[in-house]
Amino acid sequence: MAKNKGYPVTDRLIRLCREQALELNQKREALLNKKIAEALAKAREANRGGNKRGALAHLKTKKLYEQELEALATRQLKLQEQVIMLEGSRATAETFGALRTGANAMKALSKETSIDDVDAVMDEINDHTDKMRQVQEALGQPTGMAAEFDEDELEEELAELDALEVEDNLLDAELAAELGEPAMPSVPLPSVPAVSSTTSIDADEEAELRALQAEMELN
Repeated sequence: MAKNKGYPVTDRLIRLCREQALELNQKREALLNKKIAEALAKAREANRGGNKRGALAHLKTKKLYEQELEALATRQLKLQEQVIMLEGSRATAETFGALRTGANAMKALSKETSIDDVDAVMDEINDHTDKMRQVQEALGQPTGMAAEFDEDELEEELAELDALEVEDNLLDAELAAELGEPAMPSVPLPSVPAVSSTTSIDADEEAELRALQAEMELN
């Protein structure tokens, strides 16, 4: 892997401890267990044959193999601890290297972005913002003939139009009063349902009938 290229010695030691020493110890352990079993079998065979001295000798051999097996287990445990420590040291070194790289990068960036440069950039941004605001205000101002209009004069003319509207309403009311007609309200009145034509015709016929009866009585 790429992260192991920076620590060849550590990687070699880890590989040596794990692949060689531990494997050799495992093979040695299997061999010792086999010899212990053989010594025990020979001791039993000698004991069954009445050869007590031979049986004791095989038991001593068995004991030596067992001591060697215990020592091998201790060495194997130490090798495993060494592998764990080496792997932890390599991880620590890699972490430190990453932190140092990050610190160097931050240092380089801080040189490129000093506080004076930041202040200058902010001042430039504020300057451009003010200029754009002035441009927008200038574009919003009236130009040409519209810029020559007097707002106060226009307001006075609008007030005169309102006064004329009120005067016209008063004249309409006076004219309606002289003609005997109610003045038309300035607001629309609710609509009145139209009288059907049939009702007006019946009223005319009734009036004619009454007039005819009156003429007959006079004759």
